[in-house]
Amino acid sequence: MESCCVYCAGPLFNQSERTEMTAIADVLMEQGHTVYLPHRDGMEFRLVHEVLIDRGWKPEVAGHFLHEAIFALDVYQLVIACDAMVWNLNGRVPDEGAVSEAAMAWTLGKPLIAYQDDVRSKIAGRMNPLLVGMVDFTTVHRIEDIPAALVVECHRTPKRPVEIDRLPGKLAKAVERGAELTKALASERAYCENNLIADCVTTLFAPSSPHKPQLARS
Repeated sequence: MESCCVYCAGPLFNQSERTEMTAIADVLMEQGHTVYLPHRDGMEFRLVHEVLIDRGWKPEVAGHFLHEAIFALDVYQLVIACDAMVWNLNGRVPDEGAVSEAAMAWTLGKPLIAYQDDVRSKIAGRMNPLLVGMVDFTTVHRIEDIPAALVVECHRTPKRPVEIDRLPGKLAKAVERGAELTKALASERAYCENNLIADCVTTLFAPSSPHKPQLARS
């Protein structure tokens, strides 16, 4: 199998969750894949929010447009930049954001696999069928088995190039805004530089910004 770009989705709200998500990303990269791990390769809300507040933005205003930026960036990465998705289902309940991302990946026909070694469940010892139905009621139980499961899923899932013009209007808009933010972050070499990330987010998403993203349709 050729290497691909994999979106890693799952809970990221404490150190143990971030460590597990990093382990998933690492095992994929060891097999030659590139990975998008939102809190590491995109931006972390808390850190950028602190920069914006230090610059004089009211917390609620900064939080609002920063959330818009994170949504657009992650949607673009999932829909356009990444070829497949690995979904971490661990937790008392699955992470809400990851559920949304899995639904988008499934609807777009992208290869999607789920990892879970957590025995907690809400429905008679089983996961909600509307979640695991998206992965054919099959989950991977060991992190080291994820790359092999991804190979199988990619082989049986035909590639479907995503055409922005054919996406629903709101999804297309989010993708376009995310593409513009991705371009700005790359131009500023803003990887893990929260001040530079804040610059890009403010320019493109702050309510007083004259530079709202306007990406031409191809």
